[in-house]
Amino acid sequence: MSESMIVTILQVVVLLYFVGLQFGYIVLMLSSFLTTLRYLPRRVLDGLPQSYEGLEPPISILVPAYNEEGNIVGSVRSLLQLQYSDFEVLVINDGSRDGTLQALTEEFGLYEFPEDCQEGIVTQPVHALYRSRSHPRLRVINKANGGKADSLNAGINLARYAIVCSIDADSMLQPNSLRLVAQPFLEDPATVASGGTVRIANGCHVVGGFLVKAGLPPSFLAQMQIVEYLRAFQFGRMGWAPLNAITIISGAFGLFRRDSVIAVGGYRTDTIGEDMDLILRLHKHYRLLQVPYRIHFVPDPICWTEAPTDLKTLGNQRSRWQRGLAESLAASRPLFFHRRGGSVGWLALPFTALFELIGPVIETAGYLLVVVGMLFGLISLEYMLLFSFVSIGLGILLSIAAFLLEELTFHIYPKVSHVLRLVLAAVLENLGYRQLTLYWRMRGLWRWMKRKERVWGEMKRTSSLGASAVSSSVAEATAQD
Repeated sequence: MSESMIVTILQVVVLLYFVGLQFGYIVLMLSSFLTTLRYLPRRVLDGLPQSYEGLEPPISILVPAYNEEGNIVGSVRSLLQLQYSDFEVLVINDGSRDGTLQALTEEFGLYEFPEDCQEGIVTQPVHALYRSRSHPRLRVINKANGGKADSLNAGINLARYAIVCSIDADSMLQPNSLRLVAQPFLEDPATVASGGTVRIANGCHVVGGFLVKAGLPPSFLAQMQIVEYLRAFQFGRMGWAPLNAITIISGAFGLFRRDSVIAVGGYRTDTIGEDMDLILRLHKHYRLLQVPYRIHFVPDPICWTEAPTDLKTLGNQRSRWQRGLAESLAASRPLFFHRRGGSVGWLALPFTALFELIGPVIETAGYLLVVVGMLFGLISLEYMLLFSFVSIGLGILLSIAAFLLEELTFHIYPKVSHVLRLVLAAVLENLGYRQLTLYWRMRGLWRWMKRKERVWGEMKRTSSLGASAVSSSVAEATAQD
């Protein structure tokens, strides 16, 4: 086979891959648009008194905390003020080495109160359980360090209520977020999980643990992450929702039926992507048993979280996410193209494996092929322009479409200057930033393939959520392969 023939075949394969990638996202965009149109009339009614108000199912909010001394009090205070009829806040102190437990004790008057623990899931030892003298909704578990997944499992074991909500200790809910995300459990008895939207809090104005005014961060790196998050939730969640094929509910904000989580063994502690892994195991459990179930996404309830503002932290985060994706998909192999796999096994999982798991390798190879081919005269200018349109031009259009869909429906960012800056971020995100994330994602794949030790690394906080500035290390290596 001649050199020119090999180059031609490579050109065709790379171009078809990028066409398939962008076509898949266009289909998800259309699905998201139609789903949003059906959802908007109901959103108008949300502001009116609800017939089931006060009848919502009680919820146990699980808050894993490791070395969160600087912001745990503010986070718990904001959770205790949520607009919901019946809930408890269950903080799980995961062997913190700082003053997390002491801060909670001093602020909320904690006292030790022994309770029976129904160990549906095996966890690291629980040392003590505390109640609050001033806030009867609050309880605190003090346990040996085992990582976030182990903390959530301990919370599930000790939760009082049939529905549990997982939330990060450094995140913040809107006052009505819990009520909105719980609606599927009222309206659809087959619901086993429900997730809301996660947005970037950097640059927002926070008072008393609640966001009072949305804003943009000064960091352009954080602005591009806003566009990323919009695209992920508008297309990745909203797009797959009508097919009951959502592959992930963010670990920062999700509701689950407690008995369903226990039925699949709880959160896995030997993976770094425990949130995606749990959703895929729920799909596998109910699909293979042929039991009706639904996993919902509700776009209105918002959880605000802080985004990394330096390249090192962001790179470590994206490498972690990619490794977690690889671990979750590998564990879900039996569902791929299974006769009972439905839309998850036949559409969502293959799409995710082809375009998100191995995508960084093929996309990087495509960019290198074009650059090297142009330098050595192996590809034509016409092909380079066509490749640029498919890989970059359509990517820009999709990013802008996700942002515009967000603005037309939920209008989080009120100023014209916000809109213009985010449109610019949507453009520039595809001109260098996306290519940089390919490197970070390939690094995550490499670490998974080499079975390197799982390390979460350091998350530098900038007080976006109203907490004091701290720099904490979250969950050092949770396990080894």
